[in-house]
Amino acid sequence: GRHSMLPRHVQRLGRDWITHWNGSQILTLNSPVSSCMRWAGHCPPWASFPLPIPADFSANWRLPPFLGPWRQFQNSNWHLDNYTQSCCFHLPNPSMKSEGEEPLTKKRRLSSQRDTSTSEEETNFSNEKEASCLSVAQNEEKHSSKKGTIKRHWEYFCQQSTTMKISENKESDQSNKESEATFDFTVMSYNILSQNLLEDNSHLYKHCRQRLLFWTYRFPNILQEIKQLDADVLCLQEVQEDHYRTEIKSSLESLGYHCEYKMRTGRKPDGCAICFKTSKFSLISSNPVEFFRRDIPLLDRDNVGLVLLLQPRFHCKTDAAICVANTHLLYNPRRGDIKLTQLAMLLAEIASVAPQKDGSFCPIIICGDFNSVPGSPLYRFIKEGKLNYEGLAIGKVSGQEQFPRGQRILSIPIWPKKLGISQNCVYEIKQQQKEENAGEKLEAAKLDNTQEIVVASEKLTSKLRHHFKLSSVYSHYLPETGVPEVTTCHSRSAVTVDYIFYSAANDAAAAQPGAEDSFHGGLKLLGRLALLTEKDLWTVNGLPNESNSSDHLPLLAEFRLIER
Repeated sequence: GRHSMLPRHVQRLGRDWITHWNGSQILTLNSPVSSCMRWAGHCPPWASFPLPIPADFSANWRLPPFLGPWRQFQNSNWHLDNYTQSCCFHLPNPSMKSEGEEPLTKKRRLSSQRDTSTSEEETNFSNEKEASCLSVAQNEEKHSSKKGTIKRHWEYFCQQSTTMKISENKESDQSNKESEATFDFTVMSYNILSQNLLEDNSHLYKHCRQRLLFWTYRFPNILQEIKQLDADVLCLQEVQEDHYRTEIKSSLESLGYHCEYKMRTGRKPDGCAICFKTSKFSLISSNPVEFFRRDIPLLDRDNVGLVLLLQPRFHCKTDAAICVANTHLLYNPRRGDIKLTQLAMLLAEIASVAPQKDGSFCPIIICGDFNSVPGSPLYRFIKEGKLNYEGLAIGKVSGQEQFPRGQRILSIPIWPKKLGISQNCVYEIKQQQKEENAGEKLEAAKLDNTQEIVVASEKLTSKLRHHFKLSSVYSHYLPETGVPEVTTCHSRSAVTVDYIFYSAANDAAAAQPGAEDSFHGGLKLLGRLALLTEKDLWTVNGLPNESNSSDHLPLLAEFRLIER
């Protein structure tokens, strides 16, 4: 009678706990519980991650639907202990919406997971190829421990020497000679969710409390996240122009960043930004890329890209450079032809910016929201350097839909010749460099204003290629269980669409098929901020939530510049 207002399963929860409790540790539901549960030992078969319960039990607390039957829960190896801040996952506090307010798609996903066991997926960590060279370290000082959040950990790759730099604010054991010979830096890719797009697609955020969706609530959270992760290079997507002009740019500049921005064409109010710490890099060139072409019907979308050439500071070679690209490709799952063409335009711009004096490419990093899933033809093209698209339906290019609606076959070639980009994703025509001296310009104009050098004229082919040897920072599946990682999670879907690709040093990864060994050194991946699963994110009511104010997670990697 005293707890008649509580849900029935919570009442039973209290009764069963009291029955099995030691006499010295009586649990009552009259007042908030003073201690918190955490794992002591292995997880029960229905859970794949540590899941402590927050200390503030109240009448609003509900047992999450994925916890399964109480009897199975009761027989698991749970122990009670004092609350420790080292626990990784926190159940939502009462600010989470009740199950009745969850989107139908979410309830269907969760209900289908009840009473299922993942014990068959638990494999020996040492048997996994990736796990054999991976060490996990909790980055306590950088991540919030407030309730309603999921703490992400750092994954370090131990093929590096034991003296590798863990983070910039920690002292290094490297000698002065070694520190001069290496250059370590971090890169973040983050779709921060434009406020205009949020309001135009409100159906994707029905699971969120309204106050969490206001920009006045979201921006301080996003800025705090950027401060905590403290990346040397930021690649941001969906940066709304008015917010960038009034708040974002000045806030990032106060943190020591220099910002470059490219707004989408047409009436689209957002764009892409690349921001870098001036203490780590200087700007060599900034090259915006517009994917809209008025004279080409295929390219009628307003997406953009941005390519920067950066020079590392405090490095032994004065001519060292790193090319950083950022983009947000078209979303439409049925227009794979447009996605591939936009990608080819970005790669062509990179190919024109990244060459060094000796003809090789400098190290390349490509970040962004590619609106394509791992294993899709577009993804494979980036990683493998080649794609035969003959007979490929346009709806299958990105892999976003399980049953693609776009069934039209890609034309050969995909884009018209007047775009000026070859099937090798380089500019076919190079304009002669303009002379700096005005008199020389006038003299050159008398000769031929339209002098152009034709690099290649190719026969019609259905094979796309690019000459970059690219690897993905993330493997997209948990090495222990094979459960997919996700980078975005809202009412309609939870998938990976955000990536950080990089040109790996020769000893860091095997050469990709179709790629040429034409790099000036490369990049070695030192570590990454671990991603989460869909189940993890729904414990905090998906995205956005109280602590994460975008519908995407930030991706973060640490690299070491390797020179030859």
